[in-house]
Amino acid sequence: MADGERPLTAAMVDIVALDPAHPHARYCLHEYFSELEHRFDTGFDPALSISANDEEMRPPAGLFLVARLNSDPIGCGALKFHDDAPTELKRMWVAESARGLGIGRRLLGELESRAAEHGAGTVRLETNKSLIEAISMYRSAGYYEVAPFNDEPYAHHWFEKHIKRPV
Repeated sequence: MADGERPLTAAMVDIVALDPAHPHARYCLHEYFSELEHRFDTGFDPALSISANDEEMRPPAGLFLVARLNSDPIGCGALKFHDDAPTELKRMWVAESARGLGIGRRLLGELESRAAEHGAGTVRLETNKSLIEAISMYRSAGYYEVAPFNDEPYAHHWFEKHIKRPV
C-alpha cells in the first residue's frame, strides 16, 4: 500500500461491537490464536489460557469489538467486566496488513472508553514477552507494569491503567 493511501485507509476503518459468535468475531479470534501459536516460544493453546469465552465477552459480562475496513474484519479486542475488580482487556489483535495504521491504538482507546462507560476505574491486561509491539503500545498509552494478578501461563508482563469515568 502506498504511503499516500494509508491515512485514507485508516479513516475508512470503523469499530463496532459484535457478538463474539458473529462470523467476523470468529475470524478475528481464529487469526489471533493462529498468530499466538506461531509467535509464542511454546505455541498457544486457548484451553490452557485464562478464559475469555463467548459468555464473558457478551453484555452484561463483557464486550467484543471488531475493527472493519470496507466491512472486512481487520482487528478485535474484548473486555471482561467485574463488579469489584478492574476490567480486563482481552484478545487484542490487528491483522498484519493493517498494522501501522493506528488501528490497535484506536481499538485500545475505544475499549477504554467502553470500560469507563461501564463504570471501571482501572483496566488491566497480561501479555507475552514475544508481543513486543503490543507491549510498546500499552506502555505508550499509559499502562504501567504491575505484579502478576493472575496465573496466566503464557504471560510475562502484567499491566494496569487508571481511566477516567464519565461525569
